[in-house]
Amino acid sequence: MRAIVVKNWLKDPSDMEVKDIPVPKPKENELLVRVDSTGANFFDILLVQGKYQIKPQFPFTPGAEFSGTVVRVSRSDPRFKTGDRVFGSNPIGAYAEYIAVPSKQCFHIPSTLGFEQAAGLYITYPTSYAGLVLRANVQANEWVLVHAAAGGVGIAAVQIAKTLGAKVIAAVGSEGKFDICKAQGADHCINYRDNDWTSKVLALTDNKGVNVVYDPVGLVEKSLKCVAWNARVVVVGFAAGTIERIAANRILLKNVSVTGVHWGAYVRNEPERIPEVWKALFEMAENGKIAPVVYEPIFYGLDKAKDALKAIANRETYGKVVVKPADTPSKL
Repeated sequence: MRAIVVKNWLKDPSDMEVKDIPVPKPKENELLVRVDSTGANFFDILLVQGKYQIKPQFPFTPGAEFSGTVVRVSRSDPRFKTGDRVFGSNPIGAYAEYIAVPSKQCFHIPSTLGFEQAAGLYITYPTSYAGLVLRANVQANEWVLVHAAAGGVGIAAVQIAKTLGAKVIAAVGSEGKFDICKAQGADHCINYRDNDWTSKVLALTDNKGVNVVYDPVGLVEKSLKCVAWNARVVVVGFAAGTIERIAANRILLKNVSVTGVHWGAYVRNEPERIPEVWKALFEMAENGKIAPVVYEPIFYGLDKAKDALKAIANRETYGKVVVKPADTPSKL
């Protein structure tokens, strides 16, 4: 099979190479999946450069999110059969034509979603659901400010918040992304690069401020200028590249709760919440309330993965960037 193979830390993803390697042999608890779509992520860039917290042994194939078709089933998991459409995640291995992955890390693709959309489900949607529901307890008619609202976790947060009945202000880095956010249900859009964006948020909320801030960027300090009494701020990440230092007096003055969400750590710390989150998300998907937005163009061929990651690094993208191992679109 064809796969991206990394034999040493790379200066840049443009140095990635596609090689012919054997199809992986699944263990008893694993599925062998023919990959249809691979979800590209910013952390893929860090992984191949040796800058990510996970440092695989060489040689390795990067890629953490995928969707595809089961070609060999796990004997220990009766949920799956050959031919099932599935999506899942593994620390490595997804930039390939086949992947062997523990069956517990896979789910059936909801009937409402295609392979490309499913490749963007595994990480972003449970992160956003856990942040908004488990951590912030968003209620109907509350104001929710979503930063980086055109990105993967951002779009997921917009869709989930609207499903919960909230009023959503989508904050993005350029006005060119306003239409994307509005198409996903955002009530208002602002550009967080404008100097007066916090004033605009206050104006939209009749000077009361937002009840919830969902922040994958690193804009907590500024967001505290436009929050309501008893607001909840959810720290999701630091896409801006800097870990913030927050003035605690602002937290005190408005009775603000600042909380983090680390979805990957639920496996170790609260595994009982994982089925609860996925059950809610699958219901939302089957009811047409949520659906990952796929960035156009789709990148066909594993050799185009470097172009996909370059687009992510240059902040050109929205939603989920998808790489197809196949060189050309399949004929219907």
